[in-house]
This record gives sequence, structure tokens and C-alpha cells, in this order.
Amino acid sequence: MAHFDDDLALHVKALAIEAGFARVGIAPAGDVPDGRRFVEWLQRGFHASMGYLARNVGKRLRPDRLVPGSRSVICLAVGYAPSPEDPAPQVSVARYARGRDYHKLLRRRCQRLMDRIRAAEPGFGGRAFVDSAPVLERSLARAAGLGWIGRNCCLIAPGLGSYVLLCEIVCNLPLRPDGPVEGGCRDCGACVRACPTGALSEAGLDARRCVSYLTVEHAGRIEPALRPGMGTCLVGCDRCQVVCPQNADAPPGDGELRGDGSALGGASLGGVLGWTEDQWDAATRGSAARRVRYAELLRNAVLAAGNSAGAPEAPALAGALGDLRSRREDLHDTIDWAMGRLARP
Repeated sequence: MAHFDDDLALHVKALAIEAGFARVGIAPAGDVPDGRRFVEWLQRGFHASMGYLARNVGKRLRPDRLVPGSRSVICLAVGYAPSPEDPAPQVSVARYARGRDYHKLLRRRCQRLMDRIRAAEPGFGGRAFVDSAPVLERSLARAAGLGWIGRNCCLIAPGLGSYVLLCEIVCNLPLRPDGPVEGGCRDCGACVRACPTGALSEAGLDARRCVSYLTVEHAGRIEPALRPGMGTCLVGCDRCQVVCPQNADAPPGDGELRGDGSALGGASLGGVLGWTEDQWDAATRGSAARRVRYAELLRNAVLAAGNSAGAPEAPALAGALGDLRSRREDLHDTIDWAMGRLARP
């Protein structure tokens, strides 16, 4: 029978809250729940061009293979739900990308937490992960009692909703695991109905149709059939979270993550269409929006312009598209599509 140090687990959780995390739970470092479902998801091709998800599957399914000698996974979450007082950016940027780059922010908090654990337990050893390794973070968070995985395929944490960012510390400490919490989406389905491209189903998220994937991860041309559903999104999409009832009363999240309304430097859509690469570099530095490379951001801006027919700024956008066409031969197909949309009565 495994021996667990309950007092140490309680101390670790208290240290995590002190380090700036909103939720903390413990999962075992052995077999990850939902492993078979993940493999089936890969087999359906739902991971699209994200080939890295199909590598190191054995490590994804067992954290103790990722970090040899590990016994526990400290699962951590912070909220980033908006506040009614938060200023809105001029362009459509998913909420996770409006503040400081969460990768760097949460990694620093993980390091601070590990230093404090090591001071209390000198034999501590472990590694922290923030979207940086083959880790099934939502499944581990579910196993650790942080919440359940909703139909929108986000972790839904009771009291925080789905506007949460996750990270993990895989370590050698014998911490007693927490059990899953009760809860679920039951027969809601609001997110499935709201998805503009039909990316959500009972089989999971089909990234090939997901606006967040298309704007952030996908390089190159986007199929015309998917373009209208992308709306005016430049970086990611919050549609499935906006309609989630679990987010209706979520408290405002971490101030460093919510942003100040100056996403992408406070630029307008027409401004982005005229950006040089140096302007993109300056506007995205220190932000998670930087994951969208310059060429893809211009492509997204073109599609957003095409989906802005009828807006007061439509004539100005048409002019900006014409200017961009003279500079970017690689975007001619997409620009012609967008200008055709704007020219409709």
C-alpha cells in the first residue's frame, strides 16, 4: 500500500495559494485518466496539423515517464475571467491573450512555489510545465479535483468557470491524490450550438474546424468554407466560453492576465492590415498573442475585414486591403475573397 504524507500535501497546497494560484490539487503520476479517449481523438485526425500532439504519447499518458522517479503531479490553475470594468480591445483577441504572456508569468510562479517546497522538504525534486511538454493537463486537473472537462473541451472549475489557465509540477513527493469533483454539463450544449464552424461534438474538439486553432496554429491558406465562421477573430476565439452558464457568475480573474484593453498595442483592424513586421514585433512582445506569427496575423486580419461588411469602417478596410494586396502576393486569394465580401450590397 502506498504511503502518503498528508501533512506535506496540505502544506504544499497552502504554499501554492501563497504563490498566486487560485486552485491546487494533487493527481498521481501514473496512468492518466482519459488516455484512451486522447488516443482515439488522435486517430480521428482531430489534432489537425499539430503533429507534436501525436509524439511522445507514452509520456503524455504517464507523467512518471516524462519525469522519472516522480510520484505526484501538483495541478495548478489561475483564473482570467473578465471584469465588467475591463476595457475592450479594438480588435477581437481571445481573453487569454489580452494580458501578459501567461507562459512566462505562470512559470515564474511555479518556480517560486518549487523554491518554497524545497525549503520545507529538502529532498524535493520536480519539473514545472506550462504548455511546454507532453502533458495531458486537463485530464490531470480533472483527476486532481480542480473541475470537470466541459463540452467546450475546457476545464470547468467550480466557482471559476472555464476561464482558467493550467500548469503542473511533476515531482517525487508522496502526496495523497485528490479525487474528481462532482459536476458536469449535463444536457446544456450551449457551446456546441454556439460554435460558428461546428468544431464541437460528443467526439471532442475537431481542431481542423476550430477558430482558435485556425487563427493561432494553422499556417497558410484557410479554406473558403470556414472563412465566414471565423468572424472578426484575430487571435483565438471565446465563443464557446462566452455562452457557458458556468462563466455567468465567474469572479474577475488574475489582474496580470486580464489585460488593460491594449491587446495588439491598441491597434484597430485597419491599422493591423497596414502593419510592418517591426510593428507586429513591437505590439506582441510580452503577450501570448505573439504565438500568431506576422504572416498569419495579416491573413486573419484580411478575413476579419471580409467579415465586416456593413460595418461603418468597411470602406476604409477595403482601401487597406487594396494597399495590402500590392505588398503581399501570398495573400491575393484571401484578399480577393475579402474584397468581394465587402463589395456586396
